[in-house]
Amino acid sequence: MQDTDRARSQRAEVRWGSRRLVIAGIGAVAALAALAAAATLLDTQMYARLGIPVAATGTQVLVAALRAVVVLTSAASLGSLLNAAFLVPAQPSGTVDAAGYRAVRRAGWCAAAAGVAALLLAPVTAADLSGAALTDVLTGADPLSTFAALEEPMAWLLTGVGFAVVALGCAWALRWWEAALLAAVATVSLLPVPAVGQAAVGRGHDWGTDAAVVQAVALAVWLGVLVALVLHRRYGGGLDGPLWRRARILLAGSGSAWMLSTLVLALQLTVPGSLPGTAWGRWQLAQAGLAALALALWALAGRRGRLLTPLAAVSAAVVVVAGAMAHSVPPRFLVRGDTDGEVLIGYDLPEPFSALRALLDWRLNILLTVAAVAAVALYLHGVRVLRARGDEWATGRTAAWLLGWLVLELATSSGLGRYAPGLFSVHMISHMALNMLAPVLLALGGPVTLALRVLHPAGRGNPPGPREWLTTAVASPVARLLTHPLVALALFVGSFYVLYFTPLFEASLRYHWAHQLMYLHFLAVGYLFFWPLVGTDHAPVRLPHLGRLAVLLAAMPFHAFFGIALMSMDDLIGGEFYRSLALPWLPDLLADQKVGGGIAWATGEVPMLVVVIALLVQWSREDERSATRHDRKADRDDDAELGAYNEMLARLSQGRR
Repeated sequence: MQDTDRARSQRAEVRWGSRRLVIAGIGAVAALAALAAAATLLDTQMYARLGIPVAATGTQVLVAALRAVVVLTSAASLGSLLNAAFLVPAQPSGTVDAAGYRAVRRAGWCAAAAGVAALLLAPVTAADLSGAALTDVLTGADPLSTFAALEEPMAWLLTGVGFAVVALGCAWALRWWEAALLAAVATVSLLPVPAVGQAAVGRGHDWGTDAAVVQAVALAVWLGVLVALVLHRRYGGGLDGPLWRRARILLAGSGSAWMLSTLVLALQLTVPGSLPGTAWGRWQLAQAGLAALALALWALAGRRGRLLTPLAAVSAAVVVVAGAMAHSVPPRFLVRGDTDGEVLIGYDLPEPFSALRALLDWRLNILLTVAAVAAVALYLHGVRVLRARGDEWATGRTAAWLLGWLVLELATSSGLGRYAPGLFSVHMISHMALNMLAPVLLALGGPVTLALRVLHPAGRGNPPGPREWLTTAVASPVARLLTHPLVALALFVGSFYVLYFTPLFEASLRYHWAHQLMYLHFLAVGYLFFWPLVGTDHAPVRLPHLGRLAVLLAAMPFHAFFGIALMSMDDLIGGEFYRSLALPWLPDLLADQKVGGGIAWATGEVPMLVVVIALLVQWSREDERSATRHDRKADRDDDAELGAYNEMLARLSQGRR
């Protein structure tokens, strides 16, 4: 009887402890939201300086408070999902353990709060930016049109929908890979708002947009993982073993990305001597001070995970400062106006394009350059690990991988990438390099095979490791669907026609984030097409050599038709954008488009012929290997297979007689 009473008392204490934790969390978010609202009111001249009608004070306060709620709860949701997917152990069946289950459910509630707050921000931000009353925005004839006309309200609407999906998914997610998938959805849901924020306007907005996106995701991962670790320890979990090692990697990577991206944004949005003289500059100095304090606390945390709670508190204060900065005018906007080139593509193109400029006139694409450096570094590390333990790895595969990323870097960051937004012909060179050449080289590099040979299984009782993540992704139904030859062929060929013969191309020119998505789409679709055909990795769906050759031959005419269609058109694709850019040294836009069509025709057929030759060489080598294996088997068993075949023929002949 006493044991029963003791158990009941313990369960009651656990429930009361959980309730106190929830109450404390809600109170902390509310306090930070109120602080963000108060900080916003310190600079009330933002809209007047920009010539925009000033919104009501209540609207400005509501925007700041809701923004803080979204950032804090979305970070907590993402961190909890990362905790369930990658930090805590999972059962052999893939089901999360008790700590992972709590993390997923906590992520669901936080995502629901973030989704609701983001959806509320859509009309509130529309009222804030337009100076209209909130009731007028909500009761207008077509509120959705108002949101679509203003980029930031539409971005909040997309963020709200994304986190609503995450909240619904958390209601039944029980496996670690489901938590990982929801973490990916949450990460994507964070992107719309920074992609259309202050940094996405005017001079240098290509760098600014990339830096703002990296900053938003990195801060969410940093703050979310800290909160997840604090709660994990609060529920009795220890910070030892794989959990703390992986958490340190996540925190080190996200913290470095957060601080570097903040530095890029500060350089892009300020002018010399402007920090102390403007509200935005003073908030930037406050953010730098908080970042320095966070760095000091991280150094003191050491290998045992101390001071995580104050570190999370300092990081949450950054959210308040970021909200105040979003409601202040960056100093650069007050100095001078931007040219047409700076408004449309982020920089000017004063000189005509030439081969010399293609080689020397570089402008780094931040996101893709970071991805290329990371991919090359990880690959070379894997090769070094293999060779250190005495295993061989073909030099040709390493060369193909390095050349593939070099092609990507040339297509996006050299003079080709710099001039691609302004000239259709140069854009087509970049397109073909990303879609036809880089994917072939990357597929020949065999990254999946290398990773599986280097990585070790996580082992029973440990969280799923990189090997489990990779094998689960490659064997997933989504991978099987996307690498099916018919699906990959449709995506590979259809992308040309859907992009260039619809308004999507105009949008990809006007918005840097859309341009980046276009680059990633070219690379991904090309890789999905060539991986099952000529890749050295074992693909989820693999055709015989004759079938692969048929798929390649089926794709070739569509590229020729596309190039001929471009050369035959009298209408200008993306004409409104190119005419607005008005490059003085490019008088005939239609002639440049026809040159782009010729490039698409020529550069589309030649790489496909090279791939056909590579496939035939692979086919020949595989036949040689099969013949060698057969000869070795015949030597071992005195050609028993041929003897059995001859004996069968003799019996058949004897039966006929």
